[in-house]
Amino acid sequence: MYWKEMAKLYADPSGTGANLKQYAASTALDSAETDAKRAHGQNLIYTGDVVVGSPTVTQINLDQKVPSASLTTCLDISQWQVLDAGTKEPVPLPSSRLTKYVITSVVERWPEGWRVIRDEPQGRPC
Repeated sequence: MYWKEMAKLYADPSGTGANLKQYAASTALDSAETDAKRAHGQNLIYTGDVVVGSPTVTQINLDQKVPSASLTTCLDISQWQVLDAGTKEPVPLPSSRLTKYVITSVVERWPEGWRVIRDEPQGRPC
């Protein structure tokens, strides 16, 4: 659900169509909101699907005050198009742009459910 809400955030220039706070907090939420606002300020929107591969738990800490886990997954943004918000025409992107890459995430279990608190693209394909 986190990436579905992320896609909504980037697709809506007003930033009101997403409920990312239900799935993200801390650095992950701040970074997403800042990056989407920057894209929208450049008159860009992102449409299409983001596909998340099967995550692998790389670390889990359930015995602390706020339980947490680290995950590694393959994020596929190849169907996520960058468009000019006004014309809805695709924006040219570098051919070297990674569209399937490894991302590590840290999640915490809050009273309302799990929240992504940090996402870190690893800069390598998957």
